[in-house]
Amino acid sequence: MNLPLLVAGAGIGGLAAALALARQGHPVTVLEQAPAFGEIGAGLQLGPNAVRVLADWGLLPALREAAAFPDALHVRDARSGRALGQLRLGKATVTRHGQAYACIHRADLHALLQGAAAGEAQVSWRLGARVESWQISEGGVSLTLASGDHLAGQALIGCDGLWSRVRHAGFDHSPPRRTGHLAYRGLVPAAALPEAMRANQIGVWLGRQLHVVHYPVRRGEAINLVAVVHGEPGAADASNWSQPAEAAELRAALGTISAPLADWLAAVPGWTRWVLHDRDPLRGPADMARGPVALLGDAAHPMRPYLAQGAAMALEDAWALGHLAQGAAGDDWPERLARYAQARWARNARVQQRSRRNGRIFHASGALRLGRDWAMAVLGERLLDNPWLYAGPGEPPSIGRPSP
Repeated sequence: MNLPLLVAGAGIGGLAAALALARQGHPVTVLEQAPAFGEIGAGLQLGPNAVRVLADWGLLPALREAAAFPDALHVRDARSGRALGQLRLGKATVTRHGQAYACIHRADLHALLQGAAAGEAQVSWRLGARVESWQISEGGVSLTLASGDHLAGQALIGCDGLWSRVRHAGFDHSPPRRTGHLAYRGLVPAAALPEAMRANQIGVWLGRQLHVVHYPVRRGEAINLVAVVHGEPGAADASNWSQPAEAAELRAALGTISAPLADWLAAVPGWTRWVLHDRDPLRGPADMARGPVALLGDAAHPMRPYLAQGAAMALEDAWALGHLAQGAAGDDWPERLARYAQARWARNARVQQRSRRNGRIFHASGALRLGRDWAMAVLGERLLDNPWLYAGPGEPPSIGRPSP
């Protein structure tokens, strides 16, 4: 009964899980393989469903201090620059969905969650702690670290990302699958841009086997750019999602693009490259929980970035886990985690599937491209909005009633 809950990984999902569990009165030990806290990467988008989770945790003021809240999303053709569609955000999103649409630097979201988790007396940290294996034991879980140390816990939550050791040790030995897509990322100080390029908007540019997106972060003080192209990574380290990249290789991969898009790319002072991987959509709750061990976020359901929901689904997972942890003790954890998996797997699988589908639509050519452009022109915001998604995470799951 005195054993802690073990959370493997101190990224966004792990910190969110630690916060949600600690606020239910449970002792939590966070295991992070890196020797120090930190988050790499660039920006990410948080739809109203993710903002709703942060608001429920009392973190909306901190989000407002760190994020940007764009007024609109504009979609254009990457080659011609022609406008294809737009979606009102800002106050219109709050009216439609009850919460805002936010854009934030990944490091800022990480710092926000770390600060909140560090404020919980029940949370402790162990850095330089890489999970090697685990076994279900009497009263919970026995875990072995790469250092040879052994730990015991009431339960283990694997939040250790795409290359999850918790998953590999007891759920699935197969590695993530390379998608054939490469993501190039850059960050531009807003002050370095002409006034016309500082609009508080998300820009999306669609082309054959490519798309580019840019949006404000850090209260509008910087602009995050991501360009996704089809291609092979060569000798790149597949697990390194922030490899230095040359602007010339990106321009060669993009081919002919419009002058306004070329101006955006030219403004980026430096690029990093990320080899995109994913897994098949979840097939059922057993893919997320087995006995006193569960997976959360990318460890459970890595997804392509074409619905901008990777971080949001990790936050939703942690929110659901926190609700189901209320009053849990000792032998309760296998049942609580089974309820967690039952509550979450279908929604996560749907987002995984939609993300893949969006990638095909974004990068379309021929008849599919023509149909996409026609649909945006005719249906407008009804096509670009996602009410089913942004209404999430739904009603809090409960141990006292069946999950939907």
